[in-house]
Amino acid sequence: MQKFSIFEPQIRNYSISLHLIKNVTSMHLDISDEQSLMNAGIRVTANRLLIWRHVRHSFQGAFSLADLESALPTLDRSTLFRTLALLSEAHLLHDIDDGSGSQKYCVCHWDDTRHCMGHVHLTCQVCHRTFCLTNVRIPPVALPEGFEPSETEYVVKGTCSECRDKQLRRSL
Repeated sequence: MQKFSIFEPQIRNYSISLHLIKNVTSMHLDISDEQSLMNAGIRVTANRLLIWRHVRHSFQGAFSLADLESALPTLDRSTLFRTLALLSEAHLLHDIDDGSGSQKYCVCHWDDTRHCMGHVHLTCQVCHRTFCLTNVRIPPVALPEGFEPSETEYVVKGTCSECRDKQLRRSL
């Protein structure tokens, strides 16, 4: 399988290149949707399979419950929410708190999905999209003695290249 670098020369000053997500390959995409659910210990149902298939193959980058609701309008919100929570617990998805007030999710792109956590996220403050930098680990932080962290979020906020280009065209 060919691997791509997630960094591109255009990324400067906390700008986001939309090519990031498009160039990330997913090793666990080599197995079927049904098999990946079973490997994660999830009982396969028609709704879970439909949701997982859509999430896994249709979203590029982070998405919210509202995005999934729009994409699958025949399923009720509670079914979508419960399934996202289940997929997240099974480490097929990871949660992203990007400060927008809307929980985001992203498909884990690793063979061992438990190692999906601990990377940097970029959030565009104009279009509100969030991108994963899976190859950029959260840097170590010196914590006070006795403090036991339970989770770590690292979100860089700025303007993505697409929004920056739109702003530049408007100013001309």
